[in-house]
Amino acid sequence: MTDIPSDILDRARDQVLDRGVGLDEAGVLEILRLPDERIADALQLAHEVRMRWCGPEVEVEGIVSLKTGGCPEDCHFCSQSGLFSSPVRAVWLDIPSLVEAAKQTAATGATEFCIVAAVRGPDARLMTQMREGVKAIKEAVDINVAASLGMLTQEQVDELVEMGVHRYNHNLETCRTYFPNVVTTHSWEERWGTLKMVRDSGMEVCCGGILGLGETVEQRAEFAVQLADLDPHEVPLNFLNPRPGTPLEDQPVLDPKDALRAIAAFRLAMPRTIIRYAGGREITLGDLGTRDGLLGGVNAVIVGNYLTTLGRPATQDLQLLADLKMPVKALSATL
Repeated sequence: MTDIPSDILDRARDQVLDRGVGLDEAGVLEILRLPDERIADALQLAHEVRMRWCGPEVEVEGIVSLKTGGCPEDCHFCSQSGLFSSPVRAVWLDIPSLVEAAKQTAATGATEFCIVAAVRGPDARLMTQMREGVKAIKEAVDINVAASLGMLTQEQVDELVEMGVHRYNHNLETCRTYFPNVVTTHSWEERWGTLKMVRDSGMEVCCGGILGLGETVEQRAEFAVQLADLDPHEVPLNFLNPRPGTPLEDQPVLDPKDALRAIAAFRLAMPRTIIRYAGGREITLGDLGTRDGLLGGVNAVIVGNYLTTLGRPATQDLQLLADLKMPVKALSATL
């Protein structure tokens, strides 16, 4: 009988790197609890896993908000909620501005352009604007169009497929047990229902969340395996950037070492999934930490600004990828 290696990184090398099977919740938790001196080893293994099961390419995406602010939901991290005193007011983006944003995104070399709206779910007005916007973008620029419009009905899922939206983002935000501490106006299960419909429709599923909301390390491990169970095409990893006027405005920023542990752990839980750097990496990790994550399992980035917070200039991220000799994924490969 073959002895099973007792060290978590040895076990992960055998299970995840060699066989492509993600860690379970207990294994993820072990990675999240690694001592500081072993973080580099975990990131190196995560990088090897990413290279073996995903390849060297990095997918670049830009996002723009079609409808910003005035959302009726109470997501405690979000300055777009109309229920908080945060200084984001409701604004709609016109179609020409949307097309121009798509052109600028494509000019960076990005293959993905995601249209986002701060709503519980889309109404008839928003769906009409989406239809017009997606059509105009596709006529003007060669780029994949994704969307993030909140919770959907089956009819709306079918409409988005018909429009040619190829990927839908709907984040679970955090694990099932912690979700009620973060959102009270809808449930984790409602989000899960939308994600199941999207997956069944044939659209790619983009689903991630935010680390550093006040969840425990155990709940972070729970979240990783719940995402793995969903089997999304892409997982955006955000790190809380506390926003003034929100219930989480005084929440401490996640320790960068914990962020790096999480990057390694999520990669080892989901060896074949696109893991995308998203909001908050600038204040949580800085330039060196961002580099470490790209060498530790991350294989996609959002370039430019986020919905209500500033990111790094796209040129900086593209230069970093060039410095690391990481090829940017070509559009033809994603169609």
